[in-house]
Amino acid sequence: MAKGLLVVISGFSGVGKGTVIQMVLDALPNLRFSVSCTTRAPRPGETDGVNYYFLSESEFEEKIAKGEFVEYTRTFTNYYGTLRSEIDGPVAAGVDILMELNVVGAANIKKLYPYCVTVFVCPPSYEALKARLVGRGTESEESLRRRLNEIEAESRSIPYYDYAVTNVVAKECADKIVGIINSEHLRTSRADDLDIFHPED
Repeated sequence: MAKGLLVVISGFSGVGKGTVIQMVLDALPNLRFSVSCTTRAPRPGETDGVNYYFLSESEFEEKIAKGEFVEYTRTFTNYYGTLRSEIDGPVAAGVDILMELNVVGAANIKKLYPYCVTVFVCPPSYEALKARLVGRGTESEESLRRRLNEIEAESRSIPYYDYAVTNVVAKECADKIVGIINSEHLRTSRADDLDIFHPED
């Protein structure tokens, strides 16, 4: 049995990754979302075990000590991490796994799983992204400044991704990512057996 694909999607805060990812998942029945762990508080509408596993700091650090994370990072105030159980078993069973990670997490996963497919979701422009962040109405002036500084730093990592897709219209962006995933399945390096001729002795 061929292994499943491991697909990593990153993008700036406010670029619309959540909407795009849901459309990709809806379009590909064999694609399963890898639920990450975090110590940040749930946002309105988020559900534990669906969007994230919401853990306390002590619970997260206990899992670190037990070696349960394949990768984890700490931002300004919170931990984020991916459980080994969310990747290894499903991929070995032929299930495609989609992960949403920041640039640090994506780089860590690429080192551990070189065959993974990385996609960065870009905004139409810096101005459009800034307007979207301001329009959310959830960012303080300090938080907004920090987000914009993060964007500048994260932008330097885009050339290291396999693909970059601009999110102008969410459905069109999702369709491009679906196309990438379908194309990756056709790579000769992923095929179990390409020898269609079996000469008899």
